[in-house]
Amino acid sequence: MKLLKISFCALFLLGTVGFLNAQERPNVILIYSDDQGAIDLNCYGAKDLETPNIDGLAKNGVRFTQFYASPVCSPSRASLLTGLTPQRAGLPGNASATNPNNGMPANRFTMAELFKSAGYKTAHIGKWHLGYTPEMSPNAQGFDHSFGHISGCIDNYSHFFYWNGPNRHDLYRNGEEVYYPGQFFPDLMLKEADQFMKEADKSPFFMYFAINLPHYPYQGDPKWLEYYQKKGLAYPRDLYAAFMSTLDDKIGVLLKQVKDQGLAENTIIIFQSDNGYSTEERAHFGGGNAGIYRGAKACLFEGGIRVPSIISWPAQIPKGEVRDQMAVNTDWFPTLAEYCKIQLPDKKLDGNSLVTIINKKEAVSFHEEEGYCWAFRKSWVARKGKWKLHANPEDTSKKGVLTEADNFFLANLENDPGETTNVASSHPEIVADLKKQYQAWEVHNKR
Repeated sequence: MKLLKISFCALFLLGTVGFLNAQERPNVILIYSDDQGAIDLNCYGAKDLETPNIDGLAKNGVRFTQFYASPVCSPSRASLLTGLTPQRAGLPGNASATNPNNGMPANRFTMAELFKSAGYKTAHIGKWHLGYTPEMSPNAQGFDHSFGHISGCIDNYSHFFYWNGPNRHDLYRNGEEVYYPGQFFPDLMLKEADQFMKEADKSPFFMYFAINLPHYPYQGDPKWLEYYQKKGLAYPRDLYAAFMSTLDDKIGVLLKQVKDQGLAENTIIIFQSDNGYSTEERAHFGGGNAGIYRGAKACLFEGGIRVPSIISWPAQIPKGEVRDQMAVNTDWFPTLAEYCKIQLPDKKLDGNSLVTIINKKEAVSFHEEEGYCWAFRKSWVARKGKWKLHANPEDTSKKGVLTEADNFFLANLENDPGETTNVASSHPEIVADLKKQYQAWEVHNKR
């Protein structure tokens, strides 16, 4: 199977468009935050947080207001890196730490393999959570260099996974276990990123910077804990806010590294969260904020899947602009391929390039016209235009009561973005159409 993947990459190398001179091709840094609330940046409406560095990315690029991912970590990352729905990517739920064979199948073609086929140097730095066997590892999925943890979360100082026994140390560089006890994991990530960019030595690079903040355990910088406590933020918002500002500090360091190496103008930087904020016990039952949106991590209401997303490329794309069109994390795969002039694989992707939307505020979203679907556990959603149909909905934010009458829950997002009112009984024809859309999507996912 791996020989087939190597052969496929070789064919891609031959088919890559043009092969521009190395210095002409943009670098790409894809920053993926972890369990971040839909409005938890100043530029998305948060009034009680300090996030100047990530807000700066929005001032220097394009910010999306209607951007979607999956409701939990592994499916979101699998669809991001393959351009496929989690079901087609082979990982519709989280990769289990207790089942080492549970992960994204090794034969999936990833964004890292795409860039590697075009001569880019590739790196994964941070969280993986896509599989535990060697063939599912970052190095086997197209990354020349990998540093980080393989499971869903770690303590940031001991680098141990404590949350679903047995407790174990989880920090690796290129498949070899490494030890840095007492050192803050995001700082280790930054050292690794700086070294990788320096060693790229004018070659174009693709770096997947999968930072594990603000995922629990909340371990914010003491200066921010003190700041928010003095500000009077209530528990657990104070703990979460401190971790969010710590995240922003670390992104600021990464951006300075890029600037100091003279790479800022020709580096595409994407910032996005993997899913909504957590209401799990280990996250103190909350702390994040989805604003008017119902839902949180692990459900298909807007607060679980609508995420902050920003793209910046000073040399090429607009600055300080906002796009309200619907977009999905599967779109980054074809978008980056177009920007970097890399030929896409023949296999049908579930994402569509956002280049036209980024360039033109009036462009129409393919997903709004054609529709999009999600499925998680026993729930599914079909979305088309302003209409969104839930089947067997679950609300992890507990912002409202769901009864048996809500087994099919239809929301008009134009009039009711918070999904507070079920209008299914008033629009049976729309319910029927969206059911058909989902049934067709199910067939598509078996291909």
